[in-house]
Amino acid sequence: MYNNYWNFSHMAQRTVEINIVDRKLKVACPHGQETALLSAAHELSERLAKAKLGKTVSTPEQTLLMTALNLANDLLQTQQKLAAQEQENKEKIALLQSTIEQALAPINKKSA
Repeated sequence: MYNNYWNFSHMAQRTVEINIVDRKLKVACPHGQETALLSAAHELSERLAKAKLGKTVSTPEQTLLMTALNLANDLLQTQQKLAAQEQENKEKIALLQSTIEQALAPINKKSA
């Protein structure tokens, strides 16, 4: 489920001014997350500028949509990689646990 971390309302504790492609916005974000917000704004701004340079899209709306689509794709790929890595780690932990149990089995038999 997607959680709207930053928003335009003033319900969060701090308002930060960001600049995306020469547009200034005031965005509310939790205390301590200002740097993350500024980094996200910078990343978006860079991607929008690259999309604009590519001239593959003709309107600002298309540029925004294509950039959002690319960001969503990057997010999904990262989530898939993370899920695969988690599964791999679980398998490694299970193998380690099994190896430890097999190594301890003779010791447990002797002490019984």
